[in-house]
Amino acid sequence: MHPEVLAMPLPQSWAPHRVVVIAPSPVSMFNLAIPELLFAKVEIDGAAGYEVTVCTPDPGPVTTTGGLDLHVARGLDAVESADTVLVAGTGEQYAPDARTVAAVRAAAAAGRRVTSICSGAFVLAEAGLLEGRSATTYWQLAGEMRDRYPALDLKGDVLYVQDGQILTSSGYAAGIDMCLHMIRTDYGAAVANEVARLALVAPVRPGGQTQFTQTPLPPERGTACADTRGWAMRNLDKPLTLTDLARHAGVSVRTLTRRFHAESGVSPLQWLLHQRIERAKELLETTTLPMDRVATASGLGTADSLRTHLVRRTGLTPTAYRAQFSRLGADAVAQGARE
Repeated sequence: MHPEVLAMPLPQSWAPHRVVVIAPSPVSMFNLAIPELLFAKVEIDGAAGYEVTVCTPDPGPVTTTGGLDLHVARGLDAVESADTVLVAGTGEQYAPDARTVAAVRAAAAAGRRVTSICSGAFVLAEAGLLEGRSATTYWQLAGEMRDRYPALDLKGDVLYVQDGQILTSSGYAAGIDMCLHMIRTDYGAAVANEVARLALVAPVRPGGQTQFTQTPLPPERGTACADTRGWAMRNLDKPLTLTDLARHAGVSVRTLTRRFHAESGVSPLQWLLHQRIERAKELLETTTLPMDRVATASGLGTADSLRTHLVRRTGLTPTAYRAQFSRLGADAVAQGARE
């Protein structure tokens, strides 16, 4: 097995999740690179977790925003076999191709997950998929999208939004956050966080499962508190306070709070709570520990506290979350519940 990919036990019935990326012209090369970079990191006992195909309305040379031409061999017929359709963007507003609009509309009608990065959201809006839904796009295009599609609820200040089977992300690196969220939805938080580590990008941002709008943490912008964040991650099972964090950082509570917010976009305690919930998710997915031990190991205190925070974040109780996302199999989960 290649050392840069993640291995998991192979279920008895297995097929890779098929992601079809639609490339407009000109297409952002960065947008095209994101799905391949992240989805290719997931390996299931020697088998690929995802199968990524790039297609375009007119197969052949496709101009990129960098001035290069890419050769895309597949046409829009590839969408018919997709589990997830991802419409890449150009970095600027463009007139959606009518054939692409029809293809994503048909995919959504067939129950497929339909997603976009950056200006790809204009294709979803043109297909009528965003009417009455929450969505986002690159912040520089937000005004144009509101003017053209007033029936959608545009969230201009978030990295990505999920509303049912429809996902939209802002531009550039926000597409990474959205793809990590999809990996988490498909394979669980532990897998998504490991993929983030392998790709040297920030871990999965907080958010619920399907039917919930995502409002993730912004990316970190500095390193002054990096050592303290690492120390806190290694001590999540302890009752850490603001004073504890400030003492480790060697600064006052006020200075810590200011620096933390500048780097992470949230307060130290908000960041800490998110990390505790993510740790609890990983333990629910990868162990059969009783709920009180999951709560203690993640620093959430009690099983009741674990339940409250997980329901608030995901809409699922700890038992339901484990049943849906456990990587150990139903028999192991059932055995753990009896012990």
